[in-house]
Amino acid sequence: MKTFKIISMLLMYPESDWLSALPEIHAALVDEAGVNGNAATRLAPLFDLLHESELIALQENYVATFDRNPSHSLHLFEHIHGESRDRGSAMIDLLEEYWKYDFDASASELPDYVPLFLEFLSLLPAGEALELLGDAVHVLAAIGRKLDANGSPYAAAFQLLEALSPVEAQELVEPPVRDMDEAMEMFGPSAEGVEPLMNPGPQVAVMQMPVSRRQAAAPTH
Repeated sequence: MKTFKIISMLLMYPESDWLSALPEIHAALVDEAGVNGNAATRLAPLFDLLHESELIALQENYVATFDRNPSHSLHLFEHIHGESRDRGSAMIDLLEEYWKYDFDASASELPDYVPLFLEFLSLLPAGEALELLGDAVHVLAAIGRKLDANGSPYAAAFQLLEALSPVEAQELVEPPVRDMDEAMEMFGPSAEGVEPLMNPGPQVAVMQMPVSRRQAAAPTH
């Protein structure tokens, strides 16, 4: 379903190339109105924001919304597992799901990045895509509720995904805090026994965000 690909794009960092195609994007949603829950109408608040704002304002708003606010994180498993080891296992499971369909996510962000997940859904038969959406809807709905509470038009995208899901979203339990044993593995005393040292542990390759976005996300003084 093209609608999943479109929502994926709308949830990405605003860039002039795809913003210039908003009329065509809107038209594609209208074409699928019979199967996407009248998505064009549901997404009107987000389209209004994207149409009416200057590019720099959109980019600053995006960074403030998603990069500087962990409660709006676009990484699914962060909302379930926090920083626990279970998050890594869940990543592997999702990657295996991607590989099952020959979907190459190697050059992208972490596997649980929402736009990447939605792009994957767009390549599947509708029934299979909706089934996987149902697996993720609890997290997606939680993100949408938090965005809505903060008055963000991006909430419309998550509300649409919740409406499309064949499964009713359930409330999430707060992600776990590291237990003491795991914390001690990560933070141990220095040789002098004074300052804690962080054990970097296994590293995960992540594609860097564009320079313009990194600059926008950098804290101001």
